Amino acid sequence: MASVIKLSYHRRLFLVLLAFSWLMTCLVAAFQYVREREYKSDFISAQLQLYNRYLLETVEQGEDYQRYIATHSRPFEDLRVSVITLSGTVVYDNELDSDSLDNHRGRPEVAAALKKGAGYHIGRRSASDGRQYFYSATRGERVVVRTAIPYSASLRELLSADWVFLWGMVILSSIMSVVAYFATRRLGNTIDRLNLFAKRAKRGEVFNEEEPFPNDELGAISNSIVHLYGQWQQTILDRDRAHEAAMREEQEKIRIKRQLTNNINHELKTPVASMQVCLETLLSGISLTEEKRQELIERCYANAERLRRLLGDVSLITRMEDGSALIAKQPVCLNDIINEVAAEVAIMPADERMEVHIEVKERVEVEGNLMLISSIFQNLTENALDYSGGKNIYITLLENTAEVCRLRFEDDGRGVASAELPRLFERFYRVDKGRSRRMGGTGLGLAIVKHAVIFHGGEISVRNREEGGLCFEFSLRK
Repeated sequence: MASVIKLSYHRRLFLVLLAFSWLMTCLVAAFQYVREREYKSDFISAQLQLYNRYLLETVEQGEDYQRYIATHSRPFEDLRVSVITLSGTVVYDNELDSDSLDNHRGRPEVAAALKKGAGYHIGRRSASDGRQYFYSATRGERVVVRTAIPYSASLRELLSADWVFLWGMVILSSIMSVVAYFATRRLGNTIDRLNLFAKRAKRGEVFNEEEPFPNDELGAISNSIVHLYGQWQQTILDRDRAHEAAMREEQEKIRIKRQLTNNINHELKTPVASMQVCLETLLSGISLTEEKRQELIERCYANAERLRRLLGDVSLITRMEDGSALIAKQPVCLNDIINEVAAEVAIMPADERMEVHIEVKERVEVEGNLMLISSIFQNLTENALDYSGGKNIYITLLENTAEVCRLRFEDDGRGVASAELPRLFERFYRVDKGRSRRMGGTGLGLAIVKHAVIFHGGEISVRNREEGGLCFEFSLRK
């Protein structure tokens, strides 16, 4: 049995491309020939139709159309003109006796004119004189005017194909075939080398990588495959490292949650213990003065209020961390919030309040959550009132663009030690723990500020002012 000759991938691909390119060339050439013939036919018909319409106007106006035909110029020499009734009877022909002509209603160009208003036909032989004509007919209200030009050598040449275009297509296809040969040979060589690598890799042999693959898409893929084993090893190593990092991150999250739980537990103990002592004293039956009884009740209320604020602050932080997608946003005017905070400070007792100076000279509006943005200014203001010991608060607009706004919040108080600055935004962190508890603080105010700023796509920083006091600068995305 004779052995089957197996063509290489290069040759098979080249033959497929060669057949495809020449098939496309033939199809394009045929399409171009048909379109060009239609265009030229339409052009000739348009000239004849224009003459037909002028003649129709003469007929419709009752003028002598035979005189018009004899005296007016024609678009072509040897122009044959016929006037046909709508029933198909030829009433006039400038070359033949109309009585000798049969009914023309069935002629293709006349039938098209009766149906569509105009029509033409190419190269039909006349039954009356045996010559081939190019016919064009136009329908009027009472008659159909048909003109025809003999299908002579000059008309055949006019309607013939553009051989320059066809030869150009042949030459272009020949050039493409040569280019396809060299392109497929390069592609075939790359695939042969890649096939050789696959066979050696299957056998576990070392592949010689001294000669790189060509600098193209397939070459890049081939080089990637050749280096696959090394990349796979690196991937395994990176995976193990990523797993370890994820485990460490998970452990850190567990540690932070445990620490938060412990901190909350610790913070809850103080007001609960104080409330328990007060209630036990009230319930013990000990004789107390009305003044002492009122003091214990007020202390219970103060600790209950502190407990409420603590739970509210913890709930707010949890919502921002775990349910940010559920927090609704709307257009929020910062000017209204700042003015409201300033008004609240202004009605405080003289020995407790600070003077708020606002330098926001234009309307600032962001897309955000009204409650969270309000908490930023309220917590910063409360922090300044409770702990700064200053007399003035300064709120300044630094930047307001279509994408972001930046603001500065300052006080002229005592500030904090430089070592304490990085920890101010930590939960439950207090610079003066005893004093903060006495004043009812939860230790979450600045943590809420930071989370609210981050929720709105911004950043916040804090530093000591040279003149004394703290300076917070933060941004909010619009």
